[in-house]
Amino acid sequence: MNSPTFSDYIVYVDESGHASSDPDPNYPCFVLAFCLFQKSSYSRQVVPALQNLKFRFFGHDMVVFHEREIRKALDDFAILKSRKIREEFHQELNTLMKTAEFSILHHTIRKDGQHLPEDNLYHIAAQRCLEGLYEKLIELGQKEGRSHVVFEKRGNAEDRLLELEFRRICAGDNKHQMPYPFVPVFASKKVNSTGLQFADLVARPIGLAFLRPEQTNRAYKILATKDLNPTLTQSEFDIP
Repeated sequence: MNSPTFSDYIVYVDESGHASSDPDPNYPCFVLAFCLFQKSSYSRQVVPALQNLKFRFFGHDMVVFHEREIRKALDDFAILKSRKIREEFHQELNTLMKTAEFSILHHTIRKDGQHLPEDNLYHIAAQRCLEGLYEKLIELGQKEGRSHVVFEKRGNAEDRLLELEFRRICAGDNKHQMPYPFVPVFASKKVNSTGLQFADLVARPIGLAFLRPEQTNRAYKILATKDLNPTLTQSEFDIP
């Protein structure tokens, strides 16, 4: 029996904001971010670098990086209440994000004052990102092999609906009218995936840069060098 053929790339996905049409006045947008890694650099450089950062500040590698807990210094990240530790941690984390080899595709939908579609915003954003991913992989010369797209589990019902939508898009219901060689994977936060942690750290800074482009955003300044749609153009559902 022939072994399956896989691509040289893998994608990890996370979102920021709620996929419902109800706007949060403090964060009135929904962001879906795809982090695209070449498997060789991911396994050799990115994963060990994050593990080493965890060992340095926590003494073990079981801690899972989440942007919210880091920002609010919660749980394991309570050590960041110390200014000295916080500055050292952010400096090393920023260096890690800057040197890690990955690309970002994202789709952002503004939710305040807009006439939004009745469709699930997550599904709309997923289609735009999958279409962009297909184009990027063709550009990279990756025309053969299946690419896995790893989503964080959100709940049985949500995951089932997303998988159906994913398979519809990849069966040819997309702007290219072509089948996409993508395979969905759903993983819990508890698996401690390096890629999912990167995606978690990426999504909110993109949303803040989209909502408040005039505001200083040091995190996005780093991410912009990896952003495949850096103009942060508003989605087609925005009212001019």
